[in-house]
Amino acid sequence: MNTRGGRRRGRGAGAPGDKVSGELAPLSFEVRPAKREEVMPVALAAVAFAFVALIVCVSRGYLLLYGDAVAHLGIARRILDSRNPGIIQLGGVWLPLPHLLMLPFVQKMEWWQNGLAGAWPSLLCYVLSVAGLYRLARRMMPPTWALVAAAFYGLNPNLLYLSTTAMTEPLFLAIVIWATLMTMECVAAVSSQRAGTINRRLVALGLLILAAVFTRYDGWVFGAAVWCVMAWQILRSEDARRRNAVGFTVFTVLAVAGPIAWLAYNQHFFHDPLDFVRGPYSAAMIEKKTSPPGSRHYPGWHDPLGAAALYLRTAQLDAAAWETGFAVMALAVTGLVLAIRRRLELAATLLWIPFPFYIYSIAFGSIPIFIPPVWPHSYYNSRYGMELLPAFAIFAFVALSWLQQRWAASQPLAARLMQPVAVLLIAISVIAMMYRVPLVLKEAMVNSTTRVAFETSLAHELRSFPAGAPILMYNSDHIGALQQAGIPLRQTLSETDYDSWKAALGAPSQHAAYVVAIAGDPVAAAVAAHPEGLTEMVVLCTTGQPCARVYRSDRF
Repeated sequence: MNTRGGRRRGRGAGAPGDKVSGELAPLSFEVRPAKREEVMPVALAAVAFAFVALIVCVSRGYLLLYGDAVAHLGIARRILDSRNPGIIQLGGVWLPLPHLLMLPFVQKMEWWQNGLAGAWPSLLCYVLSVAGLYRLARRMMPPTWALVAAAFYGLNPNLLYLSTTAMTEPLFLAIVIWATLMTMECVAAVSSQRAGTINRRLVALGLLILAAVFTRYDGWVFGAAVWCVMAWQILRSEDARRRNAVGFTVFTVLAVAGPIAWLAYNQHFFHDPLDFVRGPYSAAMIEKKTSPPGSRHYPGWHDPLGAAALYLRTAQLDAAAWETGFAVMALAVTGLVLAIRRRLELAATLLWIPFPFYIYSIAFGSIPIFIPPVWPHSYYNSRYGMELLPAFAIFAFVALSWLQQRWAASQPLAARLMQPVAVLLIAISVIAMMYRVPLVLKEAMVNSTTRVAFETSLAHELRSFPAGAPILMYNSDHIGALQQAGIPLRQTLSETDYDSWKAALGAPSQHAAYVVAIAGDPVAAAVAAHPEGLTEMVVLCTTGQPCARVYRSDRF
């Protein structure tokens, strides 16, 4: 990969020394890495936007709309607050890093209840991702266009909303952006034979790959791609092979440590290294349970071309208002072609890794995506399109920067107006997206309606129980009720502790003061098999949710 383009000066009209008609000052097309003092104002602006987003979302109760956000907070909480605390509580299909980052915050009961425990890490990751994207853009385009690219990314309403929640997207985007940036810098160091810089970047890349692997499963593919890029660069350079052998070894060990550790964890605790692929909570099993027999398959199922079209359409809707996403995608693809043809920081193409990953996931990995324009005209997993936002932000403005250079001599006024017009269009798009409710937020609002009503009703009953009374309840589906009620998880007998759970299911009235049985869950089955000693107190039913029956033990 050729990185010399990262420090070159544009040679089109408008570069220093060129003559420009009229009295307009020449445009500068200098491209060079950003200095630290240049990045700080961008980071401070991101902090300001982050807190504005937090104030808006807190005031409107948006932080806990996603059921997944509630579940992530519950997993983080139970690491210390459960009958069997420890690393076993990290288990499940979801990877552990997001929960570990929330761990210091979620132990504060108030922050667990209102969702702020998940907001603090996500907001930090948002700020880091905006600063990282600006630094990345500075290696590929002039400073003014880099600022526009950072604004397009950082002002995206879907990203701002997710950055106030316990969802994993802000963390993963920050990791992807910084790993891509570190790869670009490491490739440049290999070209200039700076052994010390190479070693430092390799260690940083290894840690970022480890973080990506422990955040999302697309991080496994992304990490493998980063390793392949650096292996190619190091192994083809005799100087790098000789002087950076130890650094490359450390980098490789870190890159493979994550997958090996997670496979070993699943084998140890769940007796199947691939439990996250084929276990009861895997995507395949969830899709199988939620799809009615004989129902039509979701769009893109066993159809890679259809999956590609669906994912790109989702990414467009996430990135820009209405149908302007088509223009953004067209510019991004143009920028990608230009970058490849000009060999401009080819490591930046790593930002496109989510595209093939989700093509496979939709077509063959039991990962459906539902968006309103496509059958079944619903909302589900639309946030996955956000992973192409960095690629759109970088490559769309690479294309516009190139076009400005082309126009600088022949149409100087039009070239000069391109950046103000781009900023104006970004502002209009942001306002339009907020006016119509951003897609990712709209999905959360639509899909939370019945769940929130059910969990609120159940939480009202839970608050009436005596303090500290043991409660038998299946926590995986509706832990939000316990969260709203402010009941410590150690007070419950649940599936998070195998021994007490199995004993309680065998004799509910002897092991718990109260029993919450939700239709279809293991507790409901246990009550049906062993009803003796239980008095039914209340039945709670809400539209779109199974009924819950609350029992009091007469024997405990």
